[in-house]
Amino acid sequence: MPGWEDELERWLMPFLDRLGHKTRQRMCPLYVAGLIGPGDRKSVQPMAERLATSTYDQLHHFIADGVWDATPLGTELLNQADRLVGGRAAVLVIDDTSLPKKGERSVGVGAQYASALGKTANCQTLVSLTLASGEVPVMVALRLFLPDSWTSDVSRLKRARVPVEHRTPRSKPEIALAEIDRAIAANVRFGYVLAVQDTVSAYRFD
Repeated sequence: MPGWEDELERWLMPFLDRLGHKTRQRMCPLYVAGLIGPGDRKSVQPMAERLATSTYDQLHHFIADGVWDATPLGTELLNQADRLVGGRAAVLVIDDTSLPKKGERSVGVGAQYASALGKTANCQTLVSLTLASGEVPVMVALRLFLPDSWTSDVSRLKRARVPVEHRTPRSKPEIALAEIDRAIAANVRFGYVLAVQDTVSAYRFD
């Protein structure tokens, strides 16, 4: 679609404003364009080559080495989701997502139940929250769950540079409740919460 990069940058504008740094504001659209654009390899170097940009080092720093607070971006995501689909008829859907992985170095990877496979497997597990109204879903949170094989191994957490505040064991329901509290604090409007596990439970929020 001609001009899709310009349309993407317009869509990203509220989020770019929250980044508050000119280099990050310039790198973010390039990285997102690389992720959703053509090509199978989504690591930084092949994306930079496809984008015909000479800013590989800056793009790599944006992804791998930059230290910045993601809270303003998360808040803006909640604001935009509420603008699009929020309301008393909206539903906040809690689910878990598994990402099958080989090896053991990716943070949170381990032998655990993989919902995508329907069995225990080596994977990462994430708790997701989606705000939905009618047939329109908007993902508002995706939080990594750390199994005991990680939280009980301090040296492993340090090697992987897991932030100190995320090293304490938390169950999936605890993660989900914290994200619901965050959505409420941001004044996101919804009428129900659905928790998708072995069964579906519905709760009314008045």
